Amino acid sequence: MSSFFTFVFMNNHNPIGLFDSGIGGTSIWSEIHILLPNEDTIYLADSKNAPYGQKSKEEIILVSIKNTEYLLNQNCKIIVVACNTATTNAIKELRAKYDVPFIGIEPAIKPAALHSKKHIIGILATKGTLNSDLFYQTTEKFQDTKIIEQIGHGLVPLIENGEINSPEINALLHRYLQPMINANIDYLVLGCSHYPYLIPQIKKILPNTIQIIDSGEAVARQTKKILQDSLGLNTQPNKGKTLFYTNSNPKVLENILKNKYSVVVKDF
Repeated sequence: MSSFFTFVFMNNHNPIGLFDSGIGGTSIWSEIHILLPNEDTIYLADSKNAPYGQKSKEEIILVSIKNTEYLLNQNCKIIVVACNTATTNAIKELRAKYDVPFIGIEPAIKPAALHSKKHIIGILATKGTLNSDLFYQTTEKFQDTKIIEQIGHGLVPLIENGEINSPEINALLHRYLQPMINANIDYLVLGCSHYPYLIPQIKKILPNTIQIIDSGEAVARQTKKILQDSLGLNTQPNKGKTLFYTNSNPKVLENILKNKYSVVVKDF
């Protein structure tokens, strides 16, 4: 373990690496960039293989290994698995295989369950996340809370195609959220890093008594803590640089980033 801390200390100017099954993890990147503006970052949008939520556990592990190795070849000092499905299905294997710290993103069941006054919460997530062992282990800790689960069939492909404000998205959200409203939830957990981009539409459907919660800020805080504890924070005064890579059409990623950053198309 001491060799790891030496590695991070000697390379604290190296970038933070993030990967997701597409553009969704940029919601996580944004929180990290706000909290740690001096850090260089590299983001992989593996849109060619989206959605991960429809893949088998073995397939998810393989694409996660591929993405991790690409980021490690870019000398990333820490890897943020900015995808709920990849975290819940592959992070255990990644931590066992590589000697770098990994930050995962899990549905924020714990804060929702602890703050829920009605002890009824909803979660909108991918099939891969809701069917994972890690998700089951998390929900088992809150047996006094009723959890309404809903797979967000079709949402990720539409978001990846840039159809965030489309009638199709709106129709799907109504279909998925109405049963939760009927069940009288007071918290909605967004269990996919793509879904924060749907918050404006979701707010139009939900009563204002229902709180929406995602994991972005918590992931950013945990990333900062791990880097602080290992003396890995970048102390340079300059604003960090970011590289965005995609193995698919860059236009959607560029639109999400509001054309403030260039996107490199690369096979990885």
